[in-house]
Amino acid sequence: MTSRPLRVFLCYSSVDKPVVRELYQKLRAEPWIRPWLDEEELFPGMDWNLEIEKAIEATDVILVCLSNNSITKEGYVQREIRIALDYADYKPEGTLFIIPVRLEECTPPKRLARWQYADYFESQRERGLQRLSVDHESAKQG
Repeated sequence: MTSRPLRVFLCYSSVDKPVVRELYQKLRAEPWIRPWLDEEELFPGMDWNLEIEKAIEATDVILVCLSNNSITKEGYVQREIRIALDYADYKPEGTLFIIPVRLEECTPPKRLARWQYADYFESQRERGLQRLSVDHESAKQG
């Protein structure tokens, strides 16, 4: 078991930024979690493609935040999901690495269907955060 904080990458669509920002703040309040959010970690002049790939490679857990907007939207979120799935292929079977997080009632894409999702719905955010914390704690120990 390591003594460093659990590194958590937040993958999301820009349309979901307000709720993901809130999730980031709640995760950041936990001393054993070090979340990675692009708007907090990317600075002017950085190559954001390279930095995002480096962050995914170095992370312990990826939270793929899903909404009806994100699962139908073309763009960078689809690229991030693809990168996350590529890295997941290198993890030992059974490793907790990708956790789909539904921000609203939606059907996760087939590419993410093998992983149990967590719900972080507006009316149940505290419950969702508790469930994520349990999942993250087991990842930290694994």
